[in-house]
Amino acid sequence: MNDKYDREAARAYALRWAYGRNPRYADFSDMGGDCTNFVSQCLFAGGLSMNYTPVLGWYYRSLNNRAPAWTGVEYLYQFLTRGNSRPGPGAYVCAPEELMPGDLAQLSFDGKTFSHSLFVSDVTPSGIFICTHTYDARQKNLASYTYTDLRPLHITGGFR
Repeated sequence: MNDKYDREAARAYALRWAYGRNPRYADFSDMGGDCTNFVSQCLFAGGLSMNYTPVLGWYYRSLNNRAPAWTGVEYLYQFLTRGNSRPGPGAYVCAPEELMPGDLAQLSFDGKTFSHSLFVSDVTPSGIFICTHTYDARQKNLASYTYTDLRPLHITGGFR
């Protein structure tokens, strides 16, 4: 059964928690960064189901009981683009002009590895606006970042 992705609910969550930390989740800011944890929370708030497959899933139960894809930039990318109907959210790499509120962007600062995940909160003629953690931002223009490579990800929904 397909999960309906409520982009507006995910966006509302991102705007609410961009400068705060939801106490239901650990804060990974001092453990390598909180950006992908925050993005995963936004997707979950949008109604997408967790996938409790050990190691290869996408879930969060506690600091010590979570999948790598919940908090790791590359692991999340691999999970989202896995191309099957196993539970959890799915996505595909899109052109930047295809991004919509509720989508994600990942940044590479060295041209080799992607190391920062951002939640797309708005798309206007003025630009793509994001919310993120680690370097907390709310409604920040993506164009204000200095990066080597951009990986835009369009969320397609999910499976249960």
